[in-house]
Amino acid sequence: MNKSIYIKYVFYFFLFFSIFTLDRISKIYILNIANNEELNIYINEFLNIILIWNTGIGFGLLSFSDNFLYNAITFIILLINFILIYLAVASNSIKRILYIVILGGSFGNLFDRFYYSAVPDFIDINFNGYHWFVFNVADIFISIGITCLIFMEILDYKKLSK
Repeated sequence: MNKSIYIKYVFYFFLFFSIFTLDRISKIYILNIANNEELNIYINEFLNIILIWNTGIGFGLLSFSDNFLYNAITFIILLINFILIYLAVASNSIKRILYIVILGGSFGNLFDRFYYSAVPDFIDINFNGYHWFVFNVADIFISIGITCLIFMEILDYKKLSK
C-alpha cells in the first residue's frame, strides 16, 4: 500500500475514533453527574443540561416503547451505517471526510442503542422559552456532516447545470 494512502486511512480512522470517543466521554460524564437521578443544570438563558433517554431516531423523533419497533429502527440504522461505510470508501476526499464525521456520530448513538437500549441526550438549547430538541455530541457531528453534504450536492448541481 502506498504510504500516502496509508496516512489518509490512518487520518480517517483517527477522525472517526475521535468523534466516537468525544461522544462517549461526554455521555459518560453526564451519566456520572446524573448518577441515576434526574438531571437539570442551568448554564445560562440559552443552554441547559438535562438528561433524557431517546428511544427514537435523531432528536427524539419516532420514539417508541415497543421493543419490536425499537429493534426495527435500530436494524435500519445499522443498515444505513453499512451504506455510509460503502459511500465513504467510494467517495472523494471531502465527501469521505463528511461521511466519516456522520459515521463517528452515528456509531456513538448506535453503541448507546445496544448498550443502554436508548440514547442519552442532554444538550438543551432554548431562546425566549422556545426549546430545540434535546441532543448530544453525536447528533452535532451527524448534523454537521449531513448539512455539509447537502450544501456540496447543491453546489455540485449548480456547477453541472451551468
